[in-house]
Amino acid sequence: MSWAWFHKLGSPRWFFLWTKSWALPLFCLGMVCLLLGLVWGLAFAPTDYQQGNSYRIIYIHVPAALLAQSCYLSLGIAGFVFLVWRMKMAPIFINAVAPIGAVMALMALVSGAIWGKPTWGTWWVWDARLTSVLVLFLLYMGIIAIQNTLEDIVLADKAAALISVLGLINLPIIKYSVEWWNTLHQAATFTLTEKPAMPVEMWMPLLISVIGLYLVVAGLALWRMQSYILEREHRASWVKQEVVGDGL
Repeated sequence: MSWAWFHKLGSPRWFFLWTKSWALPLFCLGMVCLLLGLVWGLAFAPTDYQQGNSYRIIYIHVPAALLAQSCYLSLGIAGFVFLVWRMKMAPIFINAVAPIGAVMALMALVSGAIWGKPTWGTWWVWDARLTSVLVLFLLYMGIIAIQNTLEDIVLADKAAALISVLGLINLPIIKYSVEWWNTLHQAATFTLTEKPAMPVEMWMPLLISVIGLYLVVAGLALWRMQSYILEREHRASWVKQEVVGDGL
């Protein structure tokens, strides 16, 4: 098995040229799916027999919560890659994705609070799931703070990578908190291994929303990574050629 692709992926020049035309199609396709899923779920999906219309917040909450965890998992992998192989693209990825993940975690917390008020009678409880997601948001903010306060770029990259790796321990706590402890938060809405408990008219728009948000985030991440590559590699001759070729 050839690992040439893995080493190429760590090259800013190769990554920039390879993904240059990907961001816009991914973002546009994602927006179409996201809007379709949200309109379908918020306006046309049937009303839940227990929660009424308040359950519709899942069409925002669930995709945001999934993306918040997925983004951090990707940060942890990138951090490990940087600490072990010192690949230049790893800290660029962490820089690009950390703010997006923070926004997703904040959206999950806020939308969860909006759902919790009519369901639990309160905006917030120190529930295991809620608290672990709050910790996830704080981890994101810590990574962002390190990246923006440390003047030594090498030190900032190492510190951000280390926190990204160490913070991975929080992900299984988020996932299994509803099983390990007696929590108010409900179990997963749907999984890959079990048939959804909801009717197809409810879970299909949710699935489309999740796919759409993943694609939107992928497009945004690529745009941000490309910007960071140009910023960090601005002295390289290939960057000057790209800038001149694009008329920038």
